[in-house]
Amino acid sequence: MLFVASAAAQLRDTFFDALSHPTIRYFTPPADDPVSRLDRRIAAGEVALTFDPRTGYLPSLLKALQVPVESQMVVFSKTSLQSPRISPDNPRAIFFNDSVVVAWPRGGFVEMVAQDARQGVAFYMLDQQNGTPHITRPSVCMSCHHSYATLGVPGPLVRSVATGPDGKTMPWLGNYTSDHTSPLDERWAGWYVTGKAASFKHLGNTFVTASGGDPDSVATRAFPPPESLAGRFDTSAYPSPYSDIVALLVFDHQMRMMNMLTRASWDVRLAASSPDGDAARVARKDAEKFVDYLLIVDEAALPGRIQGTSGFTEQFAARGPEDRRGRSLREFDLERRLMRYPCSYMIYSEAFDALPSPAKDAIYRRLWEVLSGADRNDRYQRLSLADRQAIVEILRDTKADLPDYFRSIGPSRP
Repeated sequence: MLFVASAAAQLRDTFFDALSHPTIRYFTPPADDPVSRLDRRIAAGEVALTFDPRTGYLPSLLKALQVPVESQMVVFSKTSLQSPRISPDNPRAIFFNDSVVVAWPRGGFVEMVAQDARQGVAFYMLDQQNGTPHITRPSVCMSCHHSYATLGVPGPLVRSVATGPDGKTMPWLGNYTSDHTSPLDERWAGWYVTGKAASFKHLGNTFVTASGGDPDSVATRAFPPPESLAGRFDTSAYPSPYSDIVALLVFDHQMRMMNMLTRASWDVRLAASSPDGDAARVARKDAEKFVDYLLIVDEAALPGRIQGTSGFTEQFAARGPEDRRGRSLREFDLERRLMRYPCSYMIYSEAFDALPSPAKDAIYRRLWEVLSGADRNDRYQRLSLADRQAIVEILRDTKADLPDYFRSIGPSRP
């Protein structure tokens, strides 16, 4: 797999192979994530998945895993184990919630990614044969999902790859891994994008029609996305006719956040298991980058008002939790930036709650240094006093394990 040189350089010192380390034992303990729990409930006869003639187990599976249909995003690049099936006429649909990603191309099997609070992300497959559903955990996914781009731990990644009219990728013309820091004009190559937005440059909904030259002249255009995918392919064969732009923005943020949670946990556990390791020092070092990402500090600015059309925006925001004033870290801005209150909702995830004590303690202390104004670095100037005050107040009401020092005094102007 190819990655842009700058990304590889930034991550060169982060890769390590700890899958078989006795402290991690990635493949050895029984997994405890939403997919493995569902599999055990299916085997026990507590849950039955129903088979649909057109989409197989997909709708029933999404419901069982509490993954909203409104989160659907659609990829037409051949960037999957099932690449022979994928094309602009038969794209791969992706759905997600805070801990699970489900992917499916019409006519293929279902792919699943789930975050175990301790072990990190695991990968699963569900064959689309009518009968008894059987979920498997193949190791072949590691060939792409354990790399520099996933921070050296097994995990998801979002790719933006120049793509031809048949879905074939042309990575030599454009190949990016995306998160919320990525420039918008580098995102979504090989993806369909739907919604309402001002014209701005991105790589979605376009195909590279030449094998050489500058792809920007062909694939990067300034135009508003369509409100639905009707007419692009047979959308009646999919759960939704959308590839929601707001879902895509959230997905870009969350996938790297999931990997950062795994890496923070593994780093501290490995340090604690070493005779000369210093888990507290490792945790403090990791906490700086972790908190910057948690506070969405380096986010690429949005070009103006963006609206989704699938219902994802409303569904996502309604999930809370809310503070006593009805505010939530899931509230969107969608004009200047993604979130109204720039602190990731992933702070409520099982994976965050299960972080080893040194890691969580260091993250909370670093988070307070920034939010309180104790750290006066210019990079935090984009967090206004009102932003920081609101984040602290929301966390006080919604995060049960928040340290007492968050409750002693409010943020001050940096």
